[in-house]
Amino acid sequence: MKPISPRALRHRLIIGGAVWALAAGTALSAEETALVEGWRFVREDVQGAQAPRFDDAAWSSVVVPHTYNAADSGIGGAKARGEPEGVYYRGPAWYRLSLDHAPEPGKRYYLHFGGATLKADIFLNGRAIGTHEGGYAAFRYDVTDALRAGRNLLAVRVDNARNTRYAPLNGDFNIFGGLYREVKLIEAPDLHIDLLDHAGPGLHVRTASLADGQADIAARVLVKNDRRSSAQFEVVTRIIDADGATVAESRTPTTLEAGRGQAVEQTLRLAEPKLWEGRRSPYLYQVKTEILVDGQPIDSAQALLGVRTVGLNAQGQFTLNGQPYALYGANIQMPTRFGKGPIVTDAEIDEDMKIMADMGVTALRLAHMQHPPRVYEEADRLGILLTTEVPLIDDMDPSDHFRENLVQQMRELIAQTDNHPSVGLWGIGNELRTSGDAANRLLAALQSTAKALDPGRPTTYAHCCLDDDDSIAQHSDTVSYNRYFGWYWTEAKDIGPWADELHARMPNRPIGVSEYGAGASILHQEDPVMRRPVADGYWHPEQWQTSFHEVHWRELGARPYLWSNFIWLGFDFPSFKRNEGDRPAINDKGLVTEDRRTFKDAYYWYQANWSDVPMLHITSRRDVNKRIARVKVKVFSNQPQVRLRLNGGDWATVPVVDHAAVWDIDLASGENVVDAVTEVDGRELTDSVRWTYRTNP
Repeated sequence: MKPISPRALRHRLIIGGAVWALAAGTALSAEETALVEGWRFVREDVQGAQAPRFDDAAWSSVVVPHTYNAADSGIGGAKARGEPEGVYYRGPAWYRLSLDHAPEPGKRYYLHFGGATLKADIFLNGRAIGTHEGGYAAFRYDVTDALRAGRNLLAVRVDNARNTRYAPLNGDFNIFGGLYREVKLIEAPDLHIDLLDHAGPGLHVRTASLADGQADIAARVLVKNDRRSSAQFEVVTRIIDADGATVAESRTPTTLEAGRGQAVEQTLRLAEPKLWEGRRSPYLYQVKTEILVDGQPIDSAQALLGVRTVGLNAQGQFTLNGQPYALYGANIQMPTRFGKGPIVTDAEIDEDMKIMADMGVTALRLAHMQHPPRVYEEADRLGILLTTEVPLIDDMDPSDHFRENLVQQMRELIAQTDNHPSVGLWGIGNELRTSGDAANRLLAALQSTAKALDPGRPTTYAHCCLDDDDSIAQHSDTVSYNRYFGWYWTEAKDIGPWADELHARMPNRPIGVSEYGAGASILHQEDPVMRRPVADGYWHPEQWQTSFHEVHWRELGARPYLWSNFIWLGFDFPSFKRNEGDRPAINDKGLVTEDRRTFKDAYYWYQANWSDVPMLHITSRRDVNKRIARVKVKVFSNQPQVRLRLNGGDWATVPVVDHAAVWDIDLASGENVVDAVTEVDGRELTDSVRWTYRTNP
């Protein structure tokens, strides 16, 4: 095994959305080595694999990030039909990496893991460094005393098997095992901003108050003195605007005893601040904190700042900067790509976020666990509000350890993402299928933890499968409901009366809809006569999903007392529990296919309703072989009218009513072309479809 040199791969540390760097000529701040190449891997449990002299020559060579389930997770099975659930490997695997190290006096060294599912045991030079339980948050260890000069051996045992000690225990998704996010070796000075703050950045900023043309910004800087003697230093924090100008500054002289840590609290006042106003204007400042010794910077951290407040008003509505702000959008499951699982690039995450932004969302629900840092960073930039939650999904274990593990995962989630202005609410769980003392104790612990760590943000819980007002739905500041009227039960239109009845019964409780959706295969087309599909069946026509969402948004959009409305879901994704639609092991309720190549018609329905960018889209474009001559042309648009023509004939002007224009036509035998056009500010938007009708098939 060829060792990797930390010096060869060093670059600036990006953490919590901030870049750690100092100006040229100053002392170094924390630096990182990305541990990417040179890993050896085996997908089995091996005795003694943590030992430096263990022979791993027969193991595979991999790069990290890496998952060991990329190729074996395409088999699905539906219990509802008596099938066994899909099978993919859930168990232990080992990673080993040899790296060179040249220690420097006055430095501390940390191993950073961006995510390892679900349990990771870390060994360095045969020494047990620590065990992390929970697959979706980052974690770190101080390995200064375990690192040697010269060759070092890092060994990691990862296990994605179900374990009642930690969450999640269940879920409608695959749990991809492995070191599926980055691994880094971080070097920091021995007087430094604390890197062991639940793997957070050690710098936390928030809008403490906002009124009368000014904002007070609270900064909390965690400093650790790992020197052998006390240290005198100054903590300097600046707020820098988008033009690079310093607009506020705070200086705090501090003395810290050897081996101690301290939180330095600072308040910075901004005059006439530019607000982070969601999609309308997501203005971002930068906060930079430095530790100065004798006037010279030795360590620094940065974070983006969006000046804004969030909350709830007396009507149960979500508020942004004190004003009601409607949250509507989609659920996003953990970002994956076919054949790669969760090994996605920043560019692929950016693509997902742009697709949702182009649809016109104001918010996204990140289901059902902490997502990669890039998701939060892009949401900040795009002005998309987020709900983000711990992986308490469906099932729980009544043990103290399980509860303590979820509390730990909540602490990690908040420490690692609370600087993001896009994070609007903390989610404490999803669809617990049981109530009772243990469930209530668990949710109470998660609620109290979130409020203690971040009292300024509301909490929420996604409820399903028990009575709407069950005790487990009463812990969070808000409650939202996963409701699938028109797919799993009754009719789509029933969601409106259900919401009205619930609101009347709980008028002072902020309620929302956290999931609603229907499956759709772009290979399945059925027009004009639609039959309601069987939810777990093989026939999921796209037109049913479109009609489902038309009805749902007309019902939900008319009820402003709902604090949230989230579609299930943005993108199709892998699920071993499913064997339905046009292929197994996929949840096809997405508005966009898993490969991101096809936007289903329902996507454009929401774009017509939500986006201010002029748009035009003819539906049923994949239903190319018509069965009858008399058909309806349906066009989604956010313009007042469209012009339509068939086979180059005369144009007909059709009004757009509630974002849809409908035109009856008679197809000719053979190929037919339908054109649509609308004028916007002197330019034309156009769309067309080709349909074939055969009189004698």
